[in-house]
Amino acid sequence: MNLALNEKIRLKLESFDHKLLDLSCKQIIESINATQAKVVGPIPLPTKQRIYCVLRSPHVNKDSREHFEIRIHKRILDIYPQNINQAQSIININLPSGVSTEIK
Repeated sequence: MNLALNEKIRLKLESFDHKLLDLSCKQIIESINATQAKVVGPIPLPTKQRIYCVLRSPHVNKDSREHFEIRIHKRILDIYPQNINQAQSIININLPSGVSTEIK
């Protein structure tokens, strides 16, 4: 991994549970501060809501429906590592299940 001094690592975190997402952001920031790297964030992104409409009865009562929703919470962290070892330690952070990460 070739890393210049002005490059950054962007972590995009997504989860259904906002408390778990905030906890994992806090864990990442604590581990980054231990390596003396600069961090910007967490920056909250808009929550995406998916709403599903389901018929209660498959044959009759079309007017009777149920609505279910899924909320996807997102955060962005920008990390400015000073050397390659810091970048490797950031990539190898162990996060709880239920939080998906994307590293750019």
